[in-house]
Amino acid sequence: MSLTSAATLATLDRTGPRRITDLAAVEGVTQPAMTALVRVMEESGLVERRGDASDKRVTLVCLTEAGASYVRTRRQAGVHAYERLIGELAGDEIEALAAALPALKHLAELESQDREGPMR
Repeated sequence: MSLTSAATLATLDRTGPRRITDLAAVEGVTQPAMTALVRVMEESGLVERRGDASDKRVTLVCLTEAGASYVRTRRQAGVHAYERLIGELAGDEIEALAAALPALKHLAELESQDREGPMR
């Protein structure tokens, strides 16, 4: 799976259903590229398109259960990889990481806000 596909699934998991134009902007790709990507992910059973109840002209891209499961599995794999690596650090290095966690959390929040932009 491409990084853009994985990032798109993660965005849908975090923010819920989105328009293709919103996903394209968030992921930094063109609308035609996102449309093609969504089509492939749809064929793979990871996403589906649904109408927007508030605007019948709009189609939203939604995660399927298979897509949500894929995101959970990738996140858990990342957690296990970091656990293993952190286990190889010295005590003072672990303490330094723990002290940096508030700043790292803030950076992640800023990045998330920047990537997601305004919800539509």
